[in-house]
Amino acid sequence: MNVHQVIRRPLVTEKSTISREEENIATFAVDPAANKHDIRRAVETLFKVEVAEVRTMRQPRKKKRVGRHIGFRAEWKKAIVKLAEGHSIEFFEGV
Repeated sequence: MNVHQVIRRPLVTEKSTISREEENIATFAVDPAANKHDIRRAVETLFKVEVAEVRTMRQPRKKKRVGRHIGFRAEWKKAIVKLAEGHSIEFFEGV
């Protein structure tokens, strides 16, 4: 699997921003077929950092309703990546 296909986007929420600043943890939405080894390799290759730990979780699909029509959001996978001491990722460097 290509490293650019593994990581879909960084998750920038209030909780993930606090954990990135205080605990050196980055959070990503990843391909549901990717395993922890793929995620570790992709983060180390794309961001030139050393990864200490990778945790993953599947987010279930959610029921959404528009008027009388009912559908579902797709399920997705979240990866919580703890970086090694001395390494960091800045998503918005130019801002």
